[in-house]
Amino acid sequence: MRIAVLAWRDLTHPRAGGSEYVVDHLCVGLQDRGHDVVLLAGSPVGAHPYPVQPLGGTFDQYLRAPWALRRHVGRVDVVLDVQNGIPYFAPLWQGAPVVCLVHHVHTEQWAMEFPAPVATFGRWLERSVMPRVYRRSTYVAVSDSTKRALTAIGVAADAVHTIEMGAAPVGVTGERSIEPRFLVLGRLVPHKRVDLALRCWPRVRAAIGGTLVIAGDGPDAVALRARAGPDDGVEFTGYVSEERKAAELGAAWLLVHPAHHEGWGTVIIEAAAAGVPAVGFDVGGVRDSVVAGETGILARSEDEFVSAWIRLGSDAALRIRMGDSARSRAAALTWPAALDRMETVLHNATTPTGWRR
Repeated sequence: MRIAVLAWRDLTHPRAGGSEYVVDHLCVGLQDRGHDVVLLAGSPVGAHPYPVQPLGGTFDQYLRAPWALRRHVGRVDVVLDVQNGIPYFAPLWQGAPVVCLVHHVHTEQWAMEFPAPVATFGRWLERSVMPRVYRRSTYVAVSDSTKRALTAIGVAADAVHTIEMGAAPVGVTGERSIEPRFLVLGRLVPHKRVDLALRCWPRVRAAIGGTLVIAGDGPDAVALRARAGPDDGVEFTGYVSEERKAAELGAAWLLVHPAHHEGWGTVIIEAAAAGVPAVGFDVGGVRDSVVAGETGILARSEDEFVSAWIRLGSDAALRIRMGDSARSRAAALTWPAALDRMETVLHNATTPTGWRR
């Protein structure tokens, strides 16, 4: 198949995150299986094993996408349209079958990151316009939580295929820290609520001591650093390479993940692959990637979050048991399995019976 992938950013973008990680693995995997894959993404873009066509800036890329696809890509068998708040509305401007990949329905995230007028417009596009434009298209959701959110805004349940994405094996380096060491890993953006982890940390530190490591970068980095004093036991690493990530996961006692929501918690599964259990909230996406009571603990309130953090940080036997369970679960979430299912969805979309249009 000749597959065009439309995505807001590529993996080399300075603000790349979990969505870009997933798209990159899908593009590499599909190309390795013999498909002709081209990614069209917002600038700047970098070099990849598959061809990439830059589309333009953050917002004008949506207007440039139809022209770029026609001029630089030409005929395709299927379009994988990645919804990152706003999809490309590909069914309106090209004739190939469309599969819409959705990580999560943004809902409250609009108000977290944009002024009120922009947030209102974005919610309207996502909740009202998108289901109508893609009513004859196939959807892929990365978790059951995302599928439920899609059906809640009017997408037909039988149009949505859930594909839990794979976890790349993590070759951890070094040994587990002797002293308590807790890891926040990921983009420093509002919906990750790293500020909540900082707010809870003094209570945890008073109970068990140790260090809170915040690994990652993003627009909230400066404000978060300002909240943590020099003697608060907080370490900011900034952007982490794969080598540094492996070292931090090797040393961490547990992953602290206070996100307001996720589509599919990629870093949770990466930590699980390294035998690191997680503490998070019982919210969409996180409840899909953490098996509560087995691979980590999920909380329903801030006080429960602190209690779970202290409990798991204080009980070595519990950490080891949950870490082993987490590693076993991550081992079952492979990229070949995810690619098998994605390949089937894309192929079915190109057949007369599979294309809902």
